Amino acid sequence: MARKRKGRDVSGWLVVDKPAGITSTAVVNKVRWALEAKKAGHAGTLDPEATGVLAVALGEATKTVPYITDALKAYVFTVRLGQATNTDDAEGEVIATSDLRPDDDAIKAALGRFVGDIMQVPPQFSAVKIDGQRAYKKARDGEEMELAARPLWVEELLLVDRPDPDHVILEMTCGKGGYVRAIARDLGETLGCKAHVKSLRRIWSGPFQADDGITLDQVDALARTPELDAHLQPLEVGLSDLPEVRCLTESVAKLRNGNPASVIASNVEYGEEVWASYEGKAIAVGTYRGGEMQPARVFVG
Repeated sequence: MARKRKGRDVSGWLVVDKPAGITSTAVVNKVRWALEAKKAGHAGTLDPEATGVLAVALGEATKTVPYITDALKAYVFTVRLGQATNTDDAEGEVIATSDLRPDDDAIKAALGRFVGDIMQVPPQFSAVKIDGQRAYKKARDGEEMELAARPLWVEELLLVDRPDPDHVILEMTCGKGGYVRAIARDLGETLGCKAHVKSLRRIWSGPFQADDGITLDQVDALARTPELDAHLQPLEVGLSDLPEVRCLTESVAKLRNGNPASVIASNVEYGEEVWASYEGKAIAVGTYRGGEMQPARVFVG
């Protein structure tokens, strides 16, 4: 018999404004402990030295994680010109330098090459798996790898400040799977001046804003109190990019049992992925088929 997981049946999203110097997994573990939650996960890893939005899903909200992972995200990051590092960020060793410092116009012109559908090679120090092993583990052992380029959608990439000749501050909005470190590295190569990420902050991710996030110190201070529960956002927020259909009273049990049922919809196309609500609460996610919904993922009420 499987062991029953200890903890509370708490569901929802806790948006953490992640500090530098801690892994995303450690943040999730801290939140799970503080809320005494049975189940927790996050929507999109941040590097240990990166800060900003880390959306932690609790309980039934973990079923909505893919919709936040797939959503657009925005980053503000500082790029150090004139130095390439083996990690493509400030934590690594400098492996190449350049005295060239492009002007703002040259940088803005180069940024256009990284907008739209692009192909991006992940950093050597990344979580990409090579022959069943994480790339960063191979890189730490001194092994150089040929990593395959991956597609990335970049909605926008802007130069927002130039505090001095050695540094530029950029803002990028992109889809899932992007490496900001790779953007900095490739920008440096395109400009011929070498570059790496000096600091990185995720300012929003889907519906979640860094300004609305709770700090890890606050999580500690409010641990296991109703005040921390008050910071939870409903799991339905994670479904905000999907069309909502309303569930009939007699359809609730059918959907929760995985069976198709009647729903009320407007401006929804046949075959579109939707979520069904009843009295404002999520019942299921599935496919709309002309007045009915076929559930693919259901939520326990």
